[in-house]
Amino acid sequence: MNRISFMSANYVARQLGYNMTQGWEQGDKATNAHFEPLETFPERFEELLIQVRSLGFHAMDIWTGHLNWRWATPEHIAAALGLLRQHGLSVSSLAGGFGSTPDEFESACRLAVALGTDILGGITPLLERDRESVLCILREYGVRLAVENHPERTPEDMLAKIGDGGGGIIGTAVDTGWYATHGYNAPRAIEALGENILHVHLKDIRAPGGHDTCRYGEGIVPVEECVRALQRLGYSGGISVEHEPEDRDPSEDVAASLRMLRAWLGQNVDASDK
Repeated sequence: MNRISFMSANYVARQLGYNMTQGWEQGDKATNAHFEPLETFPERFEELLIQVRSLGFHAMDIWTGHLNWRWATPEHIAAALGLLRQHGLSVSSLAGGFGSTPDEFESACRLAVALGTDILGGITPLLERDRESVLCILREYGVRLAVENHPERTPEDMLAKIGDGGGGIIGTAVDTGWYATHGYNAPRAIEALGENILHVHLKDIRAPGGHDTCRYGEGIVPVEECVRALQRLGYSGGISVEHEPEDRDPSEDVAASLRMLRAWLGQNVDASDK
């Protein structure tokens, strides 16, 4: 059964009052600044978890804006783990950017393991600069790198980046919205990527050429067809509900998308996401 999770980067604009006028980096910076201070971290992280749980999720992808390998101390991690247990949430992946040096990448892997996940879903330029170090670190920590498609316009571009996959420890986190942004049919990308899919960021967008995300069914991504393509592949990994608007709270849309996804997967509320 696929584990459905909430992508915490859905709240990239939350600390800006949903007035993110300067792009993703503005939201990333504001979120890190809000969550980094240790004295306020437990209260602020718990507020996030309560919100996620209220939407019906039992699992989440922790974005590095909310807990970052750059600043996470043992005290941050201990607080996060205690609160995750308290609120009945498991961690599907660590999501975001994972540094550009071996030491930085190792820090990201170390945090993922501490959080109880073996999936890094995001990007690192180190994969192209020093692939052998990436493979060595992944093997040491028992972690898999699921590269998210941002600049990659086609599955062929992604397959070239994955290469031989290092025996299954390098694959992709399919972001259906980004394939649509580049004008590529997302279900077709899923079929082409096949066994290289390690995680899925299931997202809808309003129009090609941009990245205005929306509730499932309100955009151009054939989201249910993406789910059916995954089922045909026998994919049993995680599926993250992703919707990151710059100008509005996505919570209601995400809850509605979760209900749709559960219906497509044939999961009921009590049995799913655990």
